[in-house]
Amino acid sequence: MEFADRVDAGRRLAAKLGPLQGEDLVVVGLPRGGVPVALEVARALDAPLDVIVVRKLGVPFQPELGMGAIGEGGVRVLNAGVVRLARVSSDELAAVEQRERVELERRARRFRGDRPPVRLDGKTVVVVDDGIATGSTARAACQVARAQGASRIVLAVPVAPPDWTDRLAGDADEFVCVDTPEPFFGVGQFYTDFSQTTDDEVTACLERGRRRVVAVPTDGPADDPAVRDEEVNVQAGPVRLAGHLTVPEAAVEVVVFAHGSGSSRHSPRNRFVAALLNQAGLATLLFDLLSPEEELDRANVFDVELLARRLDEVTTWLRAQPETRDLPVGYFGASTGAAAALWAAAESHARIAAVVSRGGRPDLAGPRLAAVSAPTLLIVGGRDHVVIDLNRQAQAQLRCENSLAIVPGATHLFEESGTLQAAAELARDWFKGHLAAGPEEAQGPEPGPERR
Repeated sequence: MEFADRVDAGRRLAAKLGPLQGEDLVVVGLPRGGVPVALEVARALDAPLDVIVVRKLGVPFQPELGMGAIGEGGVRVLNAGVVRLARVSSDELAAVEQRERVELERRARRFRGDRPPVRLDGKTVVVVDDGIATGSTARAACQVARAQGASRIVLAVPVAPPDWTDRLAGDADEFVCVDTPEPFFGVGQFYTDFSQTTDDEVTACLERGRRRVVAVPTDGPADDPAVRDEEVNVQAGPVRLAGHLTVPEAAVEVVVFAHGSGSSRHSPRNRFVAALLNQAGLATLLFDLLSPEEELDRANVFDVELLARRLDEVTTWLRAQPETRDLPVGYFGASTGAAAALWAAAESHARIAAVVSRGGRPDLAGPRLAAVSAPTLLIVGGRDHVVIDLNRQAQAQLRCENSLAIVPGATHLFEESGTLQAAAELARDWFKGHLAAGPEEAQGPEPGPERR
């Protein structure tokens, strides 16, 4: 079995945990990769979400080889066999633990901020990771939960080696796994997208887990229209496209996301940006520009005209929904999705209030750029030199209000600490500054030398 990404893995794992529905639960994820998985489990079980921060103790001369793990509350788990075979001295072990303890405490503060941990005493605690390899970090997390008073511990992962329960016997009361394939060389081999989860994405998942969500039908008015947060299907020409619509209470604007090549509505980076926009009171719609069958033809991924047409059709659907029909619409595009967003915004009937491109290829919109009237923000990483040049070339063709923002230290995917947060805040401020006015009033002044 192969998982598309951690979101897909979390949803499949949640289906296995259905019998826990209704119990007095807390779901905890292991940062970083286990937290996106845990978010899907917590949402499915309608349970609080938190983290248990643990750190692997790597052998000094071979850090990728784990000789144990530490967790919050002074928990330490050692693999005595590895320590012995690697001939790690007590002083070396202490030095590694001290260094990792500093990082553990930093991450705990980073993820939770000023909020206290969710209380585990007397609860059934579901400990979630994106997979089990050696099991050291999972063992430490279970011991942390036990030390904090958990009455029952369920260790749940999407994938693990066949003997995983033997390795972890006694650390949890129950074990749940979607698949235990053989041969098993590493967790990443069972994911199509196993890209690194950032600190920013962890905090975004925790924020989404704290929000109370009420799902409503897609085909009629809601009994409680305050919040809508659910998977939707949109008919676009001959195909049905999957999406995720989130409408916070009292939303006054809506942003449609157009992802880039090889990505989907599950993109952790776009989900991070969407969560920040939701916190600011903006509704969001993330959706797949292509059907699964269409994605098999690589040429479709770069067919900007096709992608723009899909974006236009989805926007029409959005304007027919009771919760969003009266809201100004903005576009957020990444990679080739940015070109699609600008192409669609150039249509005379589009009435798009603002456009933001993150790490995008606006140059692929080519001759349509001059027809864009929506205020446009181009965000590029400071170390993404080729894309910076392409964005500058595209900016020179825009005749609308526009700005180029460069995030220092960021590469193309904004994976460096704090860079995705900076990009998301730039997008939020641009949308908040332009969407509220609506498409007719948001055109702004004539462009200047720095802010075109």
